[in-house]
Amino acid sequence: MSENAATNNNNNNIMEKNQIVKEAIVSELQKKKVHLFYCLECEELARNIAAESDHITLQSINWRSFADGFPNLFINNAHQIRGQHVAFLASFSSPAVIFEQISVIYLLPRLFVASFTLVLPFFPTGSFERMEEEGDVATAFTMARIVSNIPISRGGPTSVVIYDIHALQERFYFADQVLPLFETGIPLLTKRLQQIPETEKVIVAFPDDGAWKRFHKLLDQYPTVVCTKVREGDKRIVRLKEGNPSGCHVVIVDDLVQSGGTLIECQKVLAAHGAAKVSAYVTHGVFPNSSWERFTHKNNGVEEAFAYFWITDSCPQTVKSIGNKAPFEVLSLAGSIADALQI
Repeated sequence: MSENAATNNNNNNIMEKNQIVKEAIVSELQKKKVHLFYCLECEELARNIAAESDHITLQSINWRSFADGFPNLFINNAHQIRGQHVAFLASFSSPAVIFEQISVIYLLPRLFVASFTLVLPFFPTGSFERMEEEGDVATAFTMARIVSNIPISRGGPTSVVIYDIHALQERFYFADQVLPLFETGIPLLTKRLQQIPETEKVIVAFPDDGAWKRFHKLLDQYPTVVCTKVREGDKRIVRLKEGNPSGCHVVIVDDLVQSGGTLIECQKVLAAHGAAKVSAYVTHGVFPNSSWERFTHKNNGVEEAFAYFWITDSCPQTVKSIGNKAPFEVLSLAGSIADALQI
């Protein structure tokens, strides 16, 4: 290669690098400055979100109560957020905390903000989305109506960020006054699976057809096993429907866990069919009444039945209770939420 040609190549490389740096700077400058408010339960997650981006500033609310128990709330820096992009990180972990958060959520868009985003990682009534007989109350629809009535801000409808809602058709429960953005925690799982030993032996199991329909396209790089529930008398028994788990590390994937009974029965079936290891992933570790305790490695009966149990921090109270107890690992949504706030 001649000296002139080498010089031209070097100049081209420098120009390409400069263009990449320029584009990165422009992209950074175009990012929104977001003021993030949060409920008390979500303080740790909010701090982790802010740590992911210099463009996210945490704001505070005084969460107080009157003597009769009703909320006495105050949004700090209300004047300073005028014309700014604002978000609220919510946790509807129980009916008792929903009213005070809704009170704040309904006011923030009215403070002349440029845009408003509600981040509700776990949509709590999502599994109550249909009626099986006249008289059933589909509370998923009720919750969607409550969220749909958030006032419009100066920038337009509220964006609502939800992770792994129980049924995708629930997007149609929301009215046109809000813009639901349905995200997933599955990329956190796939990243973690690439880090574990013998990742080539990993296959994914779905505890029922619903989970398969919900997630199989997001995990199509892995072989799959599908379980099913069949009725025998008054009992519902978990059976292996398709796939071969023999000799593999099988990871059961679902959107949420409550008591965990289905996961335990699924683990037993997979182990009986020769699975070398069984782990589990759910985006939402609800675990009412501390039902997570039945999965810990110190517990007799299910001792070390699960090699890993991955959850996200969508349910802050569960994360606080579980701590670092094996086999649980928490995969944080913080980075994903920070990215979603820039959409």
